[in-house]
Amino acid sequence: MAKGSNTVVPTAALRVEMGRDSGPGVPDADASALLLVDGKVRSDADFVFYNQPEHASGAVRHDGKRDEGGRVTDTLLVDLARVEPGIETVVLAASADGGTFGRIPGLYLEVRDERGSVVARFDNPGATVETAFVLGEFYRRQGAWKFRAVGQGYDSGLEGLATDYGITVDEPQHATAQRQAPAPQQTPAAQHAPAPQQTPAPQQAPTAPQAPPVQPVRLSKVTLTKAAPSVSLTKQGGTSGALRVNLNWETRKQFSGWARKLSRSIALHDDLDLDLCALYELTDGSKGVVQSLGNAFGALDRPPYIHLDGDDRTGAVASGENLTVNLDHKDRFRRVLVFVTIYQGARSFADLHATVTLQPQHGAPIDFSLDECTVPSTVCALALLTRTGDDLVVRREARYLVPDRGVSPQRTVDRVYGWGMNWTPGRK
Repeated sequence: MAKGSNTVVPTAALRVEMGRDSGPGVPDADASALLLVDGKVRSDADFVFYNQPEHASGAVRHDGKRDEGGRVTDTLLVDLARVEPGIETVVLAASADGGTFGRIPGLYLEVRDERGSVVARFDNPGATVETAFVLGEFYRRQGAWKFRAVGQGYDSGLEGLATDYGITVDEPQHATAQRQAPAPQQTPAAQHAPAPQQTPAPQQAPTAPQAPPVQPVRLSKVTLTKAAPSVSLTKQGGTSGALRVNLNWETRKQFSGWARKLSRSIALHDDLDLDLCALYELTDGSKGVVQSLGNAFGALDRPPYIHLDGDDRTGAVASGENLTVNLDHKDRFRRVLVFVTIYQGARSFADLHATVTLQPQHGAPIDFSLDECTVPSTVCALALLTRTGDDLVVRREARYLVPDRGVSPQRTVDRVYGWGMNWTPGRK
């Protein structure tokens, strides 16, 4: 499609893929969507992106990023049949991280229907110095939906694009403006003067409770790569509260009306079950594992201060497998290794595309994708959390391991990382 052109699209579940070529020095790019009324969002909840991956209506969802064979794709799932009646436009945008769109080759936006057929495609919007782009939009016209190729750029990044549509952004440069002015200092006489006796104030009628303050959207994030595999939580200000670790992957099963494709090597397995686990070592020398096998779900208010939320079999971004680490007890940790095993449904991770996200309660989220698996692996070490002095560091492992015959995935991880534990068979 040419810039400015439009076409009718089905009022159904659509897959919107932003693609680009990868390579040395090519900036990263992230897809996002905004749901608009009269050209603006109704609230910050109408913004769907990597830190806010699903709209409350279920109509729009950020489905994650994939890197395959020199081509990176970032996907949004948009179900036009579920878009609320008041929403007039769904803007499809992108933001560059680490450079401008002029340095990103092969940029395109493609819309596919439920059968996988291409219903619209917009190539090369003519980017130069822009750091954010509105690539396209869905809009209502006479009871139907259309797609328009837009190609409108911004040189102010995702923040500029978001605020232009009415999003409230919480970024470091806004911190000064948001601080309250200090209270005026009292004179020495006023500080030591006795307080005058006051008569009781007349009772007032109770007032209605105030609505909680609106929490601004946080745009910051950290993406770990082979070239930059680690980040200090201490420097990010994320060393207290809950650290939530999420693993999501592609499955063929239905989720909120979406038909999701399973990769070739496991396409015949409807019972795919991946288990998120964690080996831990505390400063008192105690060691153990948190996993669903043996119902070893852990706890947050007592050792090991790690808890597995449940056992998910969908791999959905909004749920997936979740594990929480209580960083209020960070001084008790020596190291924590988060890993994933295939419990059933596949013989290896080959062609299974998964994303790991670590979300501190305070500080920027940390994410990374797993590399392509080329070995018959049933266990993958994901991330290693270590404490050295006052520094708490997260390191991307993304390391596929191949167990020897008769050796469990857990024992294999233990051997490679030198945990030195005794293992017995377990089941769910």
